[in-house]
Formats: sequence, structure tokens, C-alpha cells
Amino acid sequence: MRDSRELEVWHKAHQVALEVYRQSPAFPADERFGLTAHLRKSATSVPSNVAEGCGRDTEKELARSLSIAAGSASELEYQLHLAHDLEYLPRDAHAGFSEQVADVQRMLYRFMQSLGPTGWWLTADR
Repeated sequence: MRDSRELEVWHKAHQVALEVYRQSPAFPADERFGLTAHLRKSATSVPSNVAEGCGRDTEKELARSLSIAAGSASELEYQLHLAHDLEYLPRDAHAGFSEQVADVQRMLYRFMQSLGPTGWWLTADR
């Protein structure tokens, strides 16, 4: 087991989630159960899955959780793009988010690669 709070990728993902929570109250009230909720769920899913994977017993389980976190980061990336296109998110905020999410995605990918042949995507029992 690992302590997720010692990982830079967890900290970066946590900062993104905090910023999503700070920015999303400015969205229209009728989006409270729509885009706002989805953005928040995707944003919190990334560090949550990193933490879950760190609490698992095997490298294969960690790799699976990191893969799920990467998927959530991609989902978040789209939702931020949509929020920008709907003019709920200013251009500068969107650009900052895009850079941060891309950093998290790269870090997750490198982390998965570092797990080597124990990674779930390399096994025959997919």
C-alpha cells in the first residue's frame, strides 16, 4: 500500500478538483444537477481513484484504478470544454484547467507505465 497524499499526481488532481468547486458556483442555477454536478464528480473522481488504487493490495489493482482516474480526467477535459463553449467558464480559466488536466493525464500515464509488466493492460486475462 502507498500513501496517495505523497504522490504529486494526487496533489495536482486535488488542486484541479478544488478549483472546479471554486469556479462552478458561477454556473447558471439550472445547471446545478447537470453540468455542475458532472464536473464536480469527474474532478473528484481523479484523485479519489488514485487514492483508492494506492489502498489496494497489488500493482495490478493500482494500475486499474489509475486507468479509471485517467478516464475521469478525459471526461473532465470534455466537460470543461463544454462549460467554456457554453460561456460558463472564462477563456483564461479554461486554458488553466486544460493545462492542469493535461499535466495530470501525463502523470497518470507515466505512473501506469512505471508499474511495468504488472500493469493490467499487459495481461492476457483482460
